[in-house]
Amino acid sequence: MSQRSERWAPPPRDPDDDSLRLECGVFGIFDTPEASGITALGLHALQHRGQEACGMASFDGQRFHTERHMGYVGDAFGGGDLDTRLPGRTAIGHTRYSTAGGSFLRNVQPMFADLEAGGLALAHNGNLTNFHALREHLVSEGAIFQSTSDSEAILHLIARSRRAKFIDRFTEALQQLEGGYALVALTNKKMIGVRDPLGIRPLVLGELGGKAVLASETCALDMIGAQFVRDIEHGEMVVIDDKGIRSFRPCPAQQARPCIFEYVYFARPDSVVNGRSIYEVRKRLGRRLAQETPADVDVVVPVPDSGVPAALGYAQEAGLPFEMGIIRNHYVGRTFIQPNQGLRELGVRMKLAPNRAVLTGKKVLLVDDSIVRGTNSVRVVRMVREAGAAEVHLRSASPPIMWPDYYGIDMPDRDKLLAANHSVDEIAKILGVDSMGYLSVEGLYWAMDAVRDPAHPQYTDHYFTGDYPTRLLDREIAEGRNELVERQLSFLVDA
Repeated sequence: MSQRSERWAPPPRDPDDDSLRLECGVFGIFDTPEASGITALGLHALQHRGQEACGMASFDGQRFHTERHMGYVGDAFGGGDLDTRLPGRTAIGHTRYSTAGGSFLRNVQPMFADLEAGGLALAHNGNLTNFHALREHLVSEGAIFQSTSDSEAILHLIARSRRAKFIDRFTEALQQLEGGYALVALTNKKMIGVRDPLGIRPLVLGELGGKAVLASETCALDMIGAQFVRDIEHGEMVVIDDKGIRSFRPCPAQQARPCIFEYVYFARPDSVVNGRSIYEVRKRLGRRLAQETPADVDVVVPVPDSGVPAALGYAQEAGLPFEMGIIRNHYVGRTFIQPNQGLRELGVRMKLAPNRAVLTGKKVLLVDDSIVRGTNSVRVVRMVREAGAAEVHLRSASPPIMWPDYYGIDMPDRDKLLAANHSVDEIAKILGVDSMGYLSVEGLYWAMDAVRDPAHPQYTDHYFTGDYPTRLLDREIAEGRNELVERQLSFLVDA
């Protein structure tokens, strides 16, 4: 690995933490009283998309106000003085988990810059696959970065544009980005929402009292009592100001390929993403899983919380009892890395506890949303056996995760992915279960009322198939596959 890729590597994580994390959620509201308080509520609804840090930016008609904090939204913005701290009728917000850049306050968003045309605050969900190339080019041209976040590169590109109008500057910057992203930006006159050309990351438009709202998911609209208007389309930029909402297409039209993992795991069950109920899709995942991988068991038990809808669908399809055999403690707070293996083993019981009345003497089928490295699964299986289960079987409501992600999901390299390095029988032995089963890729698409067509892909599904939807320029440079770095970067010079 080159020095370039080491310099901006994501921060280390708990080696025993197997959960997937999405980079962040974004929210914005235009020209509404108590904008910062409403934004805090919207961010609270999006807390599941990032639990490491959060921030807000508001504009009061004269100046911008910003706050950025490590930790939960409720801790940072739960007080009753937000109108004093962050005054104004327009605000945007961000809740974050870092996948690009480290876990530092300087990387927390929204990021803010004073540009020639005025102030600009930016909140970004996703990951740029050409960030390192962009950054090196910008630094070589004299740019000074204040963070290690890929989001800052977007600010620099806008600032360095020589276009006369701000929207044209924003457009020119977007045309140099690669990867998956949803952006919400705030100027002294406008709020802007952008979705990447493939629609990998979600973004929706809502309305509250006749005023525009932007959010990563519809659950944030429900939280504030707003009405859903529509999804921001792939490759679309919406500009919201006193004149209304205008739509632009800064990038050439492409076939939409939204992230299918939003349906499997990331989005909240009560959200609707690209017109589909997350809860209903996950129940269908469980139904198909029961058809593909039946088991002779007494009871179906979800691994909470994300495994619940799929387990319910499995139980209904198989005609088996559905029981909450594992109880989750929702008052643990932020997960921390324990100092030794013994304490880490006990630490799982802070979050999950066995319901012995359901498990003892039973042949138990556990349903989880997905399995990454298997470390969490080993703990859960051991806990269920210790609670007296006669047999333990495990089913994954997603296909085997075979490939890492570069679009905003904190997914480890391929050599750390359990299914990429072991057969299903080997995985069963590693996890200590009596049988193991995965949903097929075809079953996943069935749950989406679709049939996978490799010639005309409908979704971003590379974690299961290896079919990446965009060029991975930073990875190509890091692995030395390019003939000449300067040739790979020539598009920046020409832009």
